[in-house]
Amino acid sequence: MKKRHIALAALAFVGIGGATAAYVAAPNVHEGTPGEAPELGRAGDYAVGTQEMTFAMPDRLTFGKLDMATGGTQSVTRELQVRMYYPAAAIDAEPITYTHTMEPPDMEPITLQYSGRAYTGAAAIEEGQFPLVIMSHGFNGWNTQFSNLAEHIASRGYVVASIDHADMKLEGATDFIHSFATVLASRSLDQRQVLAQVLERNGTEDGGIFGLINPEKVGLIGYSMGGYGALATAGGDYDYDSSTFDAVPSDAMAPVGAAASVDAGIDAVAVFAPWGGQPDNRVWSAEGLAEISIPVLIVSGGEDDVANHSAGVSWIFDQLTGTDRHMLVFRDARHNIVGNALDFEEGAPFRAIEFMNEPVWRQDRINAINQHFVAAFLDRSLKDNEAMASYLNVPTVNANDGTWDVSFGEQLNGTMAGEEEPNHWRGFQRRWALGLEMHRKSAGE
Repeated sequence: MKKRHIALAALAFVGIGGATAAYVAAPNVHEGTPGEAPELGRAGDYAVGTQEMTFAMPDRLTFGKLDMATGGTQSVTRELQVRMYYPAAAIDAEPITYTHTMEPPDMEPITLQYSGRAYTGAAAIEEGQFPLVIMSHGFNGWNTQFSNLAEHIASRGYVVASIDHADMKLEGATDFIHSFATVLASRSLDQRQVLAQVLERNGTEDGGIFGLINPEKVGLIGYSMGGYGALATAGGDYDYDSSTFDAVPSDAMAPVGAAASVDAGIDAVAVFAPWGGQPDNRVWSAEGLAEISIPVLIVSGGEDDVANHSAGVSWIFDQLTGTDRHMLVFRDARHNIVGNALDFEEGAPFRAIEFMNEPVWRQDRINAINQHFVAAFLDRSLKDNEAMASYLNVPTVNANDGTWDVSFGEQLNGTMAGEEEPNHWRGFQRRWALGLEMHRKSAGE
């Protein structure tokens, strides 16, 4: 295989009559496409199957609350649930309904149900080789939190392995510190070991899900603490002298450093709101991040107050001088710029709503845009489809500055920008590329 101290803290619409008159005067109606998702945010050609599997990782070091003071560790077998998504044969069944129970501290549990488009237990298609994408959630997340994105990727011809990292539940401040410390020591190792076991099964199993995988094409997607782990897994080893690691026994961090000396075999990495760049909790040096040499896509909320967009996420973007990278920014968004759009019952605790939703952006709109850009990024990076560059290398940093000339009264009916609209963000409908920025830097910048 090729390779390579926690701070808690225009003339517009002039009425129906005018619009109708304009339509009659200029009946230039494009066929268009229904719906508001941008072009690549629409489902691909493959039916999607899904199965959840248990992955056992022996000889993993863990530690209790007392161990954070004494430096002690214990060796355990760590078991994680991994949900696989993959191109599937047609199946006569109802798509899956996902269920997850959130357990906010000092509150009654909240059970969430959300519909998917994948089919449980569907057989994998019998022919084809597809890139593998590992997905890694944030602190106290779960493996179907981003099922919409996983299903979308799989429908476009990928095998996706979405990890449930089994973060320790929270009951109070000491639980928070303990749980967070274990995440610091485990995210990257979880990603590496799940990847290694998936590729091992790819090498020993003919057919089925694992037989579909092209082991030479591997992507990694991480959100928040998943992004913290993903950047390390992709080659950006940590600065272990950072005070952020003071609560973690040094023996528990030692395997992380040892693993970092081995190329994980990642070919592209996409991180949403990656944690660890903010000054109070900076876990990398500039030199460490500069070691990443594979393509990187960062997605951030312009007002992220968890990972700190201006001084944290943007700092990470600037330090990735060893590679070409893009950073998509949802202006006015905070930290929750990825994840399923959920309907909470009336009276649901605000703490749960705040954990999942954005205060300004609709979550379904965020998801469609993420699907569009992640599809372009993965197709370019893992399928060598250079045509996807035109979706990433947008003509204006600020989407609001894009232009698309039309004649008076011309009706576009959802037509998406293509080669004939070079000054508009490609794949977006006219007037609908708003509130976004795309920054781009090349290796060496």
